[in-house]
Amino acid sequence: MKILLTALTSFIIISSSAQSSQTGTEREAIKQFMSGKDTMPDFRQAKNVELAKSLLKRYKTAIESLDVTGTERFFTTDSRIYESGSSEGTYIHYLEYHLAPELKGFKSFTFSDYMAEVQIDGNYAFATETYNYTVVTTKENTEIKRIGITTSVLKKIKGEWKIMMSHSSSRK
Repeated sequence: MKILLTALTSFIIISSSAQSSQTGTEREAIKQFMSGKDTMPDFRQAKNVELAKSLLKRYKTAIESLDVTGTERFFTTDSRIYESGSSEGTYIHYLEYHLAPELKGFKSFTFSDYMAEVQIDGNYAFATETYNYTVVTTKENTEIKRIGITTSVLKKIKGEWKIMMSHSSSRK
């Protein structure tokens, strides 16, 4: 019993001292494990969740900056983009014929209340992003507010997450 108590105390001390370098997902996994509600946390899984979320946030930031130069690196070459009930083709096609021309007509594009959930299954990640967004047009200075959602499938290629398929929709 004394050995078990010593081992448990050591584990708690090590866990708490390492906590400052952990992501929020890793801290949550440790809390679940310590509460007896889960099995031993898989830190590689938590790291993959954070990396996939980071990719999605970088893409969101590019849209907010109205400069999507280089964003094709976030997508697979055979990606499929769907928006509000329409098939937009590959990301390269969507970028050239839809997204880039549309962004030129905006003075600003801002997201708020952004949340991303990601589940990992091997080399695939399944993501859901929810958000509100506000667009201000350049020509009429009109403000457009919408509630949006995007679901995406990501694939890990050569150690990096890439978006394979993305579907977004919005409503007033």
